[in-house]
Amino acid sequence: MQTLRSLVRRAAPLGLALVVAASGPAAAQSYTVPVDYFTLPNGLKVVVSEDRTAPVVLVEVIYNIGFRVEPKGRTGFAHLFEHMMFQGSANVGKMEHVSAMQKAGGVVNGSTRFDYTNYFQALPSNALELALWLEADRMRSLDVSAENLKNQQNVVSEEVRVNVLNQPHGAFEWLEIWERANTNWHNAHNFYGDLAELEAATLDDVRSFFTTYYAPNNAVLVVVGDTNAAEVRALAGKHFGGIPRQPLPPPADISEPPQTAAKHFTREDKLARTPALAVAWHLPARFTRDFFALSVLDPLLNSDDSARMHRKLVRDERLAMSSFGGFNFLGSNWDMHGPMLYTMRVDYLNDKTATQVIDAVEAVLADVRTEGITQAELDRAKTMMRSSFLEDMEGGFMPRFGRANLLGVFALFDDDPGRINTILAEIDKVTLEDVKAAAARWLVPANRTSIDSRPVSAPTAGAQGGVR
Repeated sequence: MQTLRSLVRRAAPLGLALVVAASGPAAAQSYTVPVDYFTLPNGLKVVVSEDRTAPVVLVEVIYNIGFRVEPKGRTGFAHLFEHMMFQGSANVGKMEHVSAMQKAGGVVNGSTRFDYTNYFQALPSNALELALWLEADRMRSLDVSAENLKNQQNVVSEEVRVNVLNQPHGAFEWLEIWERANTNWHNAHNFYGDLAELEAATLDDVRSFFTTYYAPNNAVLVVVGDTNAAEVRALAGKHFGGIPRQPLPPPADISEPPQTAAKHFTREDKLARTPALAVAWHLPARFTRDFFALSVLDPLLNSDDSARMHRKLVRDERLAMSSFGGFNFLGSNWDMHGPMLYTMRVDYLNDKTATQVIDAVEAVLADVRTEGITQAELDRAKTMMRSSFLEDMEGGFMPRFGRANLLGVFALFDDDPGRINTILAEIDKVTLEDVKAAAARWLVPANRTSIDSRPVSAPTAGAQGGVR
């Protein structure tokens, strides 16, 4: 194996370029993502999407472990490992992965999601082998030491305190609402992690977690950009091929029973100065007809100042300062595996009540359920969806990240990265009746959970019996 130093020398910086796809329905219809897909003998899935428009590659490794499927008693471990993976390995010192990428002209990061954890870097294509060597070294030999564990326990604990415990309303619109709306522990535990469980983690716990979930047969390697399948196959075999596969635990049961009655909760927040409301509805199974119909409806409900919820809550009724929502606050509509929620957050005025806000939200949805949407709205929503999808495929905060991430997710969950080329066609199929029928089935009070979060000094409004 070549040394880190020699690989960095070979990868002289070239700079990064971003290619923007042509816009408009015609371009969207003809857009196809190139896909080459194979599996190494040790079980590592590999996806390659060749794109020679710029001398840049996006390299991503996705592991089949996220918030939702971390073991009971180990909440926060998925997130903890996102940090641990930058603490060094057999041939790479602490944070040297990042510095090596920067010296080669690239950028690097990682994230923890509901159903997976990913690590990614965008870099000049002559540094491709460097990126693969770095990713393979930490997959093979992460430095799980007592010093690194303690250090990262402190880092994650501090992140929880800063981002949740010391923030008004504490990210309740995507953390607490999941705990309240769901009943299956996998969908309803604290995804950031219980601090007591994080702090109680032992070295053996962490080493066992790494061996179990950070195995090649529990991962996908994705390379998008200025390369080809033959080159990636050779390099992947060279650097990842010798990493042994591991026995995997049985898949977790993440199914969620149907909700049959509206649920409403109140909480007080000593850091808040104005109240906020989180509202969520269970969504249909991914990639069903109703799923695509509600995906098309989403930008009409919550996108910008022209969306129905903003017009009703902020402009017309003057109940709120802001309103936003969507399928997935941590990613796209397409990159989750298990049960999902359609979630909103409304920051409303001190002299208003949760009941007033929910009544206004319900009025918007009742109109969609009974009257549907117009053809002009349907056309506009599809155009917005196509535009957003194409932008994600070619750009995002890293060149080609959106494309790489979806290819990896579809390989991980469906064994079919080519599914990426079906999304635009499914969006195009959605009809006016599909949207109306899906709203009538899913965006109803019995399928709704809400949390009213108010400043401590203000009386709580909209008690359980008062919200319809």
